[in-house]
Amino acid sequence: MPAVKGDGMRGLAVFISDIRNCKSKEAEIKRINKELANIRSKFKGDKTLDGYQKKKYVCKLLFIFLLGHDIDFGHMEAVNLLSSNKYTEKQIGYLFISVLVSESSDLMRLVIQNIKNDLNSRTPAHINLALHCIANIGSKEMAEELGKEVPKLLVSSDTIDEVKQSASLCLLRLYRTSPSSVPVGEWASRVIHLLNDQHMGVVTAATSLIHDLVQANPEDFKGCISLAVSRLSRIVTSSYTDFQDYTYYFVPAPWLSVKLLRLLQCFGPPDDPAVRGRLNECMETILNKAQEPPKSKKVQHSNSKNAVLFEAISLIIHHDSEPNLLVRACNQLGQFLQHRETNLRYLALESMCLLASSEFSREAVKKHQETVVTALKTERDVSVRQRAVDLLYAMCDKTNAEEIVAEMLNYLESADYSIREEMVLKVAILAEKFAVDYTWYVDTILNLIRIAGDYVSEEVWYRVIQIVINRDDVQGYAAKTCFEALQAPACHENMVKVGGYILGEFGNLIAGDPRSRLVYKSFKKLVN
Repeated sequence: MPAVKGDGMRGLAVFISDIRNCKSKEAEIKRINKELANIRSKFKGDKTLDGYQKKKYVCKLLFIFLLGHDIDFGHMEAVNLLSSNKYTEKQIGYLFISVLVSESSDLMRLVIQNIKNDLNSRTPAHINLALHCIANIGSKEMAEELGKEVPKLLVSSDTIDEVKQSASLCLLRLYRTSPSSVPVGEWASRVIHLLNDQHMGVVTAATSLIHDLVQANPEDFKGCISLAVSRLSRIVTSSYTDFQDYTYYFVPAPWLSVKLLRLLQCFGPPDDPAVRGRLNECMETILNKAQEPPKSKKVQHSNSKNAVLFEAISLIIHHDSEPNLLVRACNQLGQFLQHRETNLRYLALESMCLLASSEFSREAVKKHQETVVTALKTERDVSVRQRAVDLLYAMCDKTNAEEIVAEMLNYLESADYSIREEMVLKVAILAEKFAVDYTWYVDTILNLIRIAGDYVSEEVWYRVIQIVINRDDVQGYAAKTCFEALQAPACHENMVKVGGYILGEFGNLIAGDPRSRLVYKSFKKLVN
């Protein structure tokens, strides 16, 4: 066992060593029960326990709890540790409270009072311990009692950076628990200006808080747009050596960049031309950096670089106002469609589905049709094939409908059962939406029934009957096609239903066909 130094608890180290040396589960339980009995007697009988001893025994209870055993005493002693002026004793008390005291406990009032005392302390370490406890428990009662206390720390000029950081995340937890308990309007403008703070940790934490606050009050936080763009610009135009403490595998502040880009997606394009121009420059820079050779072969480098890139593309798609950026984003995503990394292929297909809905980038997306069809046929991961189907559906229009529907029908014969129903519906919608020649539409739906009849819902084959009834120019062709389809040795039930209705209504149009007698006999057998 290593030597215990400084403030180390030798009794705790010995107990942990004993547990690790137990040869069986029974021996471990016996040792734990012995220790629990000892701790219980100390708490009940010894009124002269000092802070160190309380801390040691509370630590043992925590360790026993982490081993999977229930702890039903020691809570009051942990609460008493909160009143200590020693950091380590207070720390263990807060840790025990965070892990073992429930929101509904009778002790929670005492805990909250101790937290209030620490929030008003002049010792930053004690304030941070209290903030961490609030964030860990995050009960509604805490939100109601402390919802006005935490913001004071956040916006005070006397608060050090580390406390501001903790206060931001603590307030975020309280806001998520009970938005009505946190008076946002009183300090909104001062929180926005945290985006301009010199400390990157404060900016990162504040961005997370502002992102959630914006969802409910976008107008109150519009002032954060210019500050977010300014901060983002400083990050993306910097060298990785400029942010040494916040550079991750040669990518400067990737987490903050992603948070800022997500925050900007809560708003439309900036109204101020100067801010808008600066944001567009940021997007151009991110897209340009994606084309540069990697500075490291480590996967962490590519992951962080691509995280920023995909979030930037999401912002470009969200704004949907810059044709040049949209086309560049599409071309960049197109390079990922054949990437060896499955996750990148998936994300590229997913993002291109959104680009396909933009009038500025639809044509650029359509250029990748052949690559997407190849992915549909050769991709091993079913989730990626699903996204390929979604993208083909999204990029379809009158110019390529027949090609895409044909490819989807071709794939449908070997498609995974999990996506067949959705594919059938997509093919039926595309065939009707982009049908110029309704004979093609009839052929498509009948092929759909032949290939995947079990997945063709009543709504689909009802619809083809409705269209045939309302269009005189296709009735004869539909009767002839259904008649020929029914010549097959085996027909799906839905094919028989469609054929029965159409031939019943329009069979006279092909009455001269000598094969009609055979069909009549077949129907007679079915009826009988």
